[in-house]
Amino acid sequence: MAFVMDIVKGILIGIANIIPGVSGGTMAVSLGIYDKLIASVSNLLKDWKNSLKVLLPLAIGLGIGIVGFTYAIEYLLSHHTFVTCMAFVGLILGGLPVLVTSLKKELRRSSSSIGISGILAFLILFSIAVFLPMLNSEEEVLRTFSVTPMTLILLFLVGVIASATMVVPGVSGSLVMMILGYYYGIIETIKSFLDAVRSFDMTGMIHGFMLLFPFGIGVLLGIFLIAKLITFLFNRYGVQTYCAILGLIAASPFAIFYNTGVIAKLSSLTVLQVGLGIVLAVVFGIVTMKMGEKG
Repeated sequence: MAFVMDIVKGILIGIANIIPGVSGGTMAVSLGIYDKLIASVSNLLKDWKNSLKVLLPLAIGLGIGIVGFTYAIEYLLSHHTFVTCMAFVGLILGGLPVLVTSLKKELRRSSSSIGISGILAFLILFSIAVFLPMLNSEEEVLRTFSVTPMTLILLFLVGVIASATMVVPGVSGSLVMMILGYYYGIIETIKSFLDAVRSFDMTGMIHGFMLLFPFGIGVLLGIFLIAKLITFLFNRYGVQTYCAILGLIAASPFAIFYNTGVIAKLSSLTVLQVGLGIVLAVVFGIVTMKMGEKG
């Protein structure tokens, strides 16, 4: 029964990781398995048997959650873009109180102030989160990937960055991919690969595998290597790290609207769409706040 429950928890974490604005780390905290998960990852080489007992059911659930929700998220972003984006914004902003509380705790623990370094960390990450999406044209944002050496290298690096942020409570790996301009492409690649598997399209399966394999390797390395660096940053430069995360989160609504093309379509929205978007932003913001308080 514990194995099945861990699979269910893995499914919820997988769904959380694929939704921009929802932190897989926060979900793990809320489900009461964050410490166990991080300990198992850190001790995988030292105590691989016990680590696998924890990680295997979670990994199975994670895969089910990501695969199952890929189709839903692709449909929502394609057919209900503004409303879906507003739900994402609510999920993002709802997580701010938890991060602010964590920053205050870190300030008390370290007996320090935010200072110039904290302000600079906030501004740098805020600027990056605003500037990077503007480098992508609308065609690039909605692009599909070709199998080229440079694409494979970039997908590997995106996997490392995204997975490293996935394990940090309050930070969404999918949001980071959206800011980098790779979220749509990766979602479409996963969907195309699954479609190819269902239809036994060998060409499509090989193409999808060639793209997803370096991304998957990057995800694994990010979890096992970069996550330790992030832990070091929290321990050594906690205030600056939280300020940087807050800068990223504060700028992320713009990144979401820009990367999904919503900004160019604002004038064509109906009153119903705007009203529903606001309601969903408030509702999902409250959901995130409650989930963070529970964690």
